[in-house]
This record gives sequence, structure tokens and C-alpha cells, in this order.
Amino acid sequence: MTSFLIIGPETANFTILLAHGAGGAMDSAAMTGLSKALADGGFRIARFEFAYMAQRRLTGAIKPPPRADHLLDEYRAAIHQLDAGKLIIGGKSMGGRVASMIADETFAAGKVRGLLCLGYPFHPPGKPDQLRTAHLESLRTPTLICQGTRDPFGSRYEVSSYTLSDQIDFLWLEDGDHDLKPRKKISGYSVADHLRRLSERTTTWAERL
Repeated sequence: MTSFLIIGPETANFTILLAHGAGGAMDSAAMTGLSKALADGGFRIARFEFAYMAQRRLTGAIKPPPRADHLLDEYRAAIHQLDAGKLIIGGKSMGGRVASMIADETFAAGKVRGLLCLGYPFHPPGKPDQLRTAHLESLRTPTLICQGTRDPFGSRYEVSSYTLSDQIDFLWLEDGDHDLKPRKKISGYSVADHLRRLSERTTTWAERL
């Protein structure tokens, strides 16, 4: 049975189901900050953990996560168990990638309205030729990807050369890294600035779903 960490108004128009990244739990600083920003924008946020991360909590042993395609059934189960009306699925980094791999099947079945990826891992850092974009070329689910312009998993310059579905919208956060954090002295933006913009853009995007 999936355990959820839920914040935000029960009367929200949309619930956003978020999975964590490869190395950070559902209550990591990054996941907490992102979830709070979205909840403050009026969304109901439900976070969950994949079994390998839940096991890490119990044992303290840090092992690499399974391959993304081995986590699909766990994400499907979370969707099934969550009592939600208008549902958006997504997550941070790997969590968003896993959600993107089942987005079209769940969208076609009427289970979800959209996909929200927070720092999509387009390729491993330092390996720009190992793209994880094949399924994104024909994606039919309305999608918003929020990405830092200097993300080592896919910078704005790199992503501009990819062939991607026209269902994918982007929010580019200036000087943001993989956690969407900017260097304030260089960019003039703070983390709070980027989180506020993320919340506002997600609200505008969701209104069209």
C-alpha cells in the first residue's frame, strides 16, 4: 500500500501526484520546497516514495535505484490508490521521468489530465549523447517541464536541439540547476523567486487542462 504525504487545500481544483528523484526522499529539502510552492498556489500535492527509497529509510543502506522502467508499476499503483478528481502526475528528476513513461496510457484512460516534470533528466550529467527523450517525441499528454537553464541533465541550449512533442510546454528558470536553484549573485534571482514563478506558471498551465 502506497503511503502519501499530502499538503494543500482539500478543495483544490487539481491534485498533483509527485514522485521523488533518484537520490532524494519525498521529504527532501528540494521536494518539500517544490511541494509547498505548488500548494501555496492552490494545488493539493500528494508525494510518495518508491519502494527502494522507503527501504532505505528502514535500513539506512544506500543502493542505486532500479531502472526507471522497473518503477512504472509502482507509479501506476500510486495513481490507483490516490482518491483524486482532476489529477496531474509528475515528479522531480527521475520521478518525473517515470511519470512521463506512463503518461499517455493514463491520459488516454482518463485517469490524469496532465504531466508536470520538475527538472527532467534528459541525459546523465556529462553524457549528452545518452538521451532519454524517445518517448517525448510523440507524447500526447499535455505537459509542463520546469527546467533550470544550466541544468547538467539538460540545459536550455541542449534541449533546444531536441525533437519533442508539441504537447510539451517549458518554463525555463534563469541560471537554475537541477534543483532549479539559481546563483543569486550571478543571476539576480533567488530560490524563492523561481519557486514563485513555478507556482504561477503551473497554475496558468493547469487552467487550460
